[in-house]
Amino acid sequence: MTTAISPATSRLQARFASLAASGRKALVCYVTAGHPSPSESIRLWRGLAAAGADVLEVGVPFSDPMADGPVIQRSSQVALDHGMTLAGTLDLIREAALDIPVVLFSYLNPLLAGGESVLQKAREAGVDGVLVTDLPVGADPTREAWFGASGLDFVRLVAPTTPAPRMEEIGRHGGGFVYLISRLGVTGERAALADDLPETVARLRAATTLPLCIGFGISTPEQARDAARLGDGVVVGSALVRAAGESVESAIALAASMRAALDELPHAS
Repeated sequence: MTTAISPATSRLQARFASLAASGRKALVCYVTAGHPSPSESIRLWRGLAAAGADVLEVGVPFSDPMADGPVIQRSSQVALDHGMTLAGTLDLIREAALDIPVVLFSYLNPLLAGGESVLQKAREAGVDGVLVTDLPVGADPTREAWFGASGLDFVRLVAPTTPAPRMEEIGRHGGGFVYLISRLGVTGERAALADDLPETVARLRAATTLPLCIGFGISTPEQARDAARLGDGVVVGSALVRAAGESVESAIALAASMRAALDELPHAS
């Protein structure tokens, strides 16, 4: 398998290096492209960046989002009903012209349907990294080599049940940061963090030097702060998507409250 090849210092790597140097935690915000509408997406994304998001994960709407919970599934269907596609997603990213790193979050099928040049098109549109939900490490070396040679940071997922040797393999073949799924199941808001999260984080820390961001179920500023104590940052998805379905302003306000909670943590020296 080919190890991921990224630019000497990508925007994603530079952002995490800057955060580490200042002792701050990353706020990674997930959005669905085209939700609540294509025109509102631009305002939402720019608002999240202004509210303190460090990285924006842009989900490509897909008709069969097996790993997603009901909130993100609904947002994906809304976006599809608006005619949103992968090409349309890249157009929105280009138009938004964000000054924070962008990770394209997708299932494999839309990317394959985009053709061999789709990853180059993504880079040209302003994408810095890619996360593929249904391409486990080692599952398809040819496709992984394609992603690895794209110049995009290849962000990998790790589950609580992932054994240590596989965590090490994921760390070797990933880039940007590692997305630690805090609990089993689909995406969605939860009342509390998983009890075994500290132990999972410790195992992952021992397996890779990549920054570690914790996601799945983080829905309140308090949960974001608690998770960030363990990791290098947090990923907030369903709670933001739900808020965006109410109004762009609600989602931006939630992101700002998450940012404030993270900034309450003591800065690492």
